[in-house]
Amino acid sequence: MRKSVSYTDDMVRFSLTILLAASLQAASPYTGRWDLTIQSTSEMYPDWLEVTEDGGALAARVQPKDGSVHPVTSIRTEGSQLLVEFKWSGRTINWDLSANGNRLTGSQKSSRGESAQVTGVRAPALKRPMPKSWTKAEPIFNGKDLTGWKPMNPANSHWDVQDGVLVNVTKGSNLKTVGEYEDFKLHFELNCPDGGNSGFYLRGRYEIQIAYEKEPDNFHSMGSIYGMLAPSVEMPRKPGQWEAFDATLVGRWLTLVRDGKTIIDNQEIAGITGGALDSKEAEPGPFYIQGDHTGGMKYRNITISVPRK
Repeated sequence: MRKSVSYTDDMVRFSLTILLAASLQAASPYTGRWDLTIQSTSEMYPDWLEVTEDGGALAARVQPKDGSVHPVTSIRTEGSQLLVEFKWSGRTINWDLSANGNRLTGSQKSSRGESAQVTGVRAPALKRPMPKSWTKAEPIFNGKDLTGWKPMNPANSHWDVQDGVLVNVTKGSNLKTVGEYEDFKLHFELNCPDGGNSGFYLRGRYEIQIAYEKEPDNFHSMGSIYGMLAPSVEMPRKPGQWEAFDATLVGRWLTLVRDGKTIIDNQEIAGITGGALDSKEAEPGPFYIQGDHTGGMKYRNITISVPRK
């Protein structure tokens, strides 16, 4: 015959197991981060969704095709479906989504009558250890021509190389690297005119904001990861002067140094930013520089180190 204390211990363990199972069963299958792709009859573009749950109540924020990440207007479940509504580009967007394990599918409708299909996967954690060593820094801009780079809209490209400097003479095409990269140490120097606006995208998905326009807050200021991470150090404006940036990206953890001062210290980038080329966060991607906002932007001394194998 078993002692009562053992019986009690067994009952406690059994109760905890039941409670845990009930908790897991009650958790929404939609919570977490999702890398989305929107496909209409005319275009395909990336979006991103993060769903949280507190006491059974759902909340979410969304990163549309462009602009900044922001909270949704409403989110609720109806049966097994997730219904999401948010504002974007002067229209109201509605998603009707269904989860199947690590995948999302559904439809999109806008207040202007547009429709599209939504597909998505759970965003990868990308939690990797810091490499023990790095290769020697190598230039990815040779200071002579656009070898290794290509305009994303060749018919409207105004990128030129002048005296070793990469110049966007006037507003036009964005510019991206031919090569794609995973983890890296990136160095670049820039000269942004007063009123200038550009961006330097890591893996083509995470924008380092480059701008001396008036911005509403630090999440959209020079050196921010647009809408996602704000610089921790306020630096003086230097329009028309050269500045240096050093970015170390491992997985989705970023350290960003501006003119020798760490302004983002090993912070997680939750998801893609507006203007991302795609939402395939698990894959390597190119660097790309915005040229479609304003002209007059200058870049030089763009180099990269990668983990040593």
